[in-house]
Parts: sequence; structure tokens; C-alpha cells
Amino acid sequence: MPAPIVAATTQSAALGVLSCILAQWITAYRQEASLWIDWIPVFQFLLFIIISTPPNFLWQEFLEATFPAHPEPAVHPKKTDDKPAPPSALSKRNTAIKFLLDNTLGAAVNTLLFSTFTRSLRMASSPAPRITNVTKAVSYWVSPNAVDFSRVDFDLVWAEAKEEFLPLIFAGYKLWPMISLINFSLVKSVQGRNLLGALAGVGWGVYILLLEV
Repeated sequence: MPAPIVAATTQSAALGVLSCILAQWITAYRQEASLWIDWIPVFQFLLFIIISTPPNFLWQEFLEATFPAHPEPAVHPKKTDDKPAPPSALSKRNTAIKFLLDNTLGAAVNTLLFSTFTRSLRMASSPAPRITNVTKAVSYWVSPNAVDFSRVDFDLVWAEAKEEFLPLIFAGYKLWPMISLINFSLVKSVQGRNLLGALAGVGWGVYILLLEV
């Protein structure tokens, strides 16, 4: 796997774990209870991030390669000295296309991926114990039959994913269009865009995880 994708996945995974811990802290605070991190849902959310980050990184690379923010001019101006040619202006057309694709097709695929994967994994690992020791949680996850996808009712998973699809899409529109606009207009590299998305994803992850409490 290319190094930029590995780095992006590592960043997103670390920030995803942070969002899961924050969600549990907020829940404990609301309930006026002591905070004991349940590592099972942390690992479930971490696995989703590890699986979903590489295709999202490739999606962003595809968008930028197909609709570059600063396309090369058809005719290069002649240089009058040894100074490098200034970069071309931001393409408003390409930025608008990337913005629309990312917040329609990209949002739809990501929402369905999240719903179907996380619901399937929870069902496959049910009944999962509450484990507050990270070492014991790792031992549980690598044990036989900890995850068994024969337990999954995929018809139910799909029905629930469709039911929550529009609410999640509309909730996401309060955050992700702004992040997309900043990314496509101001952030030049795909790596930088992934990092900004992962940082914004901390807040989004807390919101999503609190919905499931």
C-alpha cells in the first residue's frame, strides 16, 4: 500500500479512536458515572476507519486528477526570465464539480458503507461483552468466534441502513459541505485534505456514536 495512504489511514484511525473515547466520556458525564472505556465499540469503529480510509483517499485522488484545482493552461506563456511560471488560477468549474460529486455520490456511498458495515459487525460480534481492559479486549477480538458473520441478518441490516440514510445525509450536510469547500478551494494536497477531513471527523464521529448509545 502506498505510503501516503498508510499515513492517512494511521491519522484517521488515531483520530477515530479519540472520537470514540470522547463519545464515551460525554455519555459518562451525562449519566454522572465514572468513565471506564469499553474497548469493544472502539475497536469496531477503528476497523471501519481502517477499511474505509484507503478507498476515500483514492476517491479524492481521482477527483483531483480528473478535475484539477489548478489545470495546466492550454498554451504556456513564454518566460521572459528564469523565474518559474506562476501557478494557474483556481478553476471554479472543477472545484464546483468536485464539490457536487463529493457531497452527492461520495456522501451516499460513505453513508451506506458506514451503516451496513457497522451494523453487520455489531451483529456478527453479538453478544459482545463490555471489556474495559485494552489487553483483554485485544485477546477477545483475536479469539475464535468473536466475530461470526453467519449471525448477521443482512436483510435487517439493509432495511435499517435505508431507514437512517436520509437522516444521516441531512445531518452530514451541516458539516461536510463546508469541509469540502475548504478542502477543494484552499488545501492543495490530497494528504492535507484527508487530514482536515479526519479532524472534522472527530466531531462527526462523536455525534454518530452518541446516536447509537
